[in-house]
Amino acid sequence: MGFLDNSGDIILDAVLTDAGRHRLARADGSFDIKKFALGDDEIDYSLYEGTHLSGAQYYDLKIMQTPVLEAFTNNTSTMNSKVITIGESNHFRLPVIKLFEEGVNARNANGSFVIPVDQTTVNNLTANNTVLQPGILNGFQVAGSQNQIRTDQGLDSATPPPTVDLQLILREPAYLVEIDNRLGEIFPPYAGTGASTSATYSFIDDDQIASYYLDSTTYIQDIPTGPNSAEPSSIQGSRGNKLTFRIGASVELNSSTYLFTTLGSTATVALTNGPNTLAASSYYYLDSIVRVTGVNTGYRIDIPIRYIKTI
Repeated sequence: MGFLDNSGDIILDAVLTDAGRHRLARADGSFDIKKFALGDDEIDYSLYEGTHLSGAQYYDLKIMQTPVLEAFTNNTSTMNSKVITIGESNHFRLPVIKLFEEGVNARNANGSFVIPVDQTTVNNLTANNTVLQPGILNGFQVAGSQNQIRTDQGLDSATPPPTVDLQLILREPAYLVEIDNRLGEIFPPYAGTGASTSATYSFIDDDQIASYYLDSTTYIQDIPTGPNSAEPSSIQGSRGNKLTFRIGASVELNSSTYLFTTLGSTATVALTNGPNTLAASSYYYLDSIVRVTGVNTGYRIDIPIRYIKTI
């Protein structure tokens, strides 16, 4: 991996993604590029000089001459900020997606959502009839576990206020949720006691990243607005909708320590759950992320996840 020098001629560096190369390798004449995406991950807009003494042609010169990374194919490392087209030209702000971290949706004190992956670990944390505190999601018995993950979407500014509905063109009709399929899978939010069935992923790429296309009211609900709405939100201004889900641990994490010893480590800090504690060095941990992307705006956030297993 290297940088491209943009100080002279503009260089176009393009490569096929892993999926594109796989389809090209079929050699059956079916390979045809029909879609592409543009992004601005590497652009520092603070370099724009709207008052440059030499004139308008120099306003964006520093931006144009900034070195950029060579194209690479790993879908988890590029195109984090895709360029989008909005059909209306009178928008001064774009919506964002933010974690909502109150009550059963809060993160653990270590900054991650903690997922105990087997019965032993859950029992060690819930002895004496205690329940799992917010930020610790039962990855072994997802059914009946109230703790979950929630993201809110909308305009995170004082104006327009939350009493004004977010315009339909800016709302997210669906979300793409990506998770390492070796580690876990996506489950619906808490809906009382009873069994939970995991969501069905759309596809798994060659990096074992499972993509879930979530567009049902099981996962997505509008955030109430209006003067009589008392529902809290992480969004300051006009609110769109909220996405809520839980995570179940994979069979491999539940039944084996291989991925913990290969990709993870042994904890050095104790994990507290009410009156119960998993002592440091008494459990494995493996850090990962879940990526949530709005399919309308392309806005995305990475949510830190920590899987744990008693040694």
